[in-house]
Amino acid sequence: MEYKNGENRIYVVNDEGVEVGEVTFVPTGEDMFIIDHTGVDDSARGQGIAQELVKRAVEKAKSEGKKIIPLCPFAKSEFSKKPEYQEVQAAK
Repeated sequence: MEYKNGENRIYVVNDEGVEVGEVTFVPTGEDMFIIDHTGVDDSARGQGIAQELVKRAVEKAKSEGKKIIPLCPFAKSEFSKKPEYQEVQAAK
């Protein structure tokens, strides 16, 4: 699996070069973005890909000094489970 940065998204391709998952975000002002979708193809589920995609979005926010609003249900769930993500979560 290879994770790549795209236009307002981070995505993953399998060893055959087929895209199998993505997390998408919407820039909101200068210092924030909204995670609005996390999805993984059925063929690639159960491998921790969605968790890794959200983790990479969090790392992106940290490196850019931005905050995240996790609107997508999966991302929201990950933020509630991982206290280390709180530092980049926008005020509720």
